[in-house]
Amino acid sequence: MTTHRVLLRSDEIGRIVARLAHEILEPDDAQHDLVLLGVRRGGEALAIRLAAEIERIGGRAPALGFLNIDLYRDDRITHELPDSQIPVDVSGRTVVVVDDVVFTGRTIRAALDAVTDLGRPSSIRLCALIDRGLRELPIQPDYVGRHIPTSRRERVAVSLGADPAPTDEVAILADSA
Repeated sequence: MTTHRVLLRSDEIGRIVARLAHEILEPDDAQHDLVLLGVRRGGEALAIRLAAEIERIGGRAPALGFLNIDLYRDDRITHELPDSQIPVDVSGRTVVVVDDVVFTGRTIRAALDAVTDLGRPSSIRLCALIDRGLRELPIQPDYVGRHIPTSRRERVAVSLGADPAPTDEVAILADSA
C-alpha cells in the first residue's frame, strides 16, 4: 500500500513561487538578459509560473525556454519528451535552470551540459521548488522553495500546472511495508 502525505497545497505553492521570483530578481545582473530554462517535464510549469511572476514584479518578462536533457543523461533513464525550445542565444546572459525537484543531482548535471552546449552564459543558476537532499553529485540549488528531507524509499510527487489551480500540491509517496 502506498501512503500519500500532502506537504504543500495551492496557496502555499503560490507564495513560494512569488518568493522565488523575488529572489531570482534580487541580484543586479538578473535585471537584464535573464533566461529561464525549465527542465522538460518537471520544470516546465514552474518556469512558466516564475516567468509570469517575474514579469508582474519587474514589468519585464524574461526569455523562457525548455530543455530536453535526455541526450545528456548518464543514468540510462530516458523519456519521450518534446525537443528543447530555446528562444534566445544564452551566451552572455544569466540563465536560471528550473526544475520541480532536486534529488541526486544527475538531472541538473545533464541540464548544465545541455546549457553549455547552447553557448556560454555569464552565469547559470538553479531554481527548484523542492530540494529533497540525497545528492550523488555536488549540485546545490541557488533558489529553493522548500527543503524536504526524504528517504530513498520515498518519492516526491509534484502536481503543478502552468496556471495556479486548487489541485496544485506537493506530496510524499511511500510504500508501506
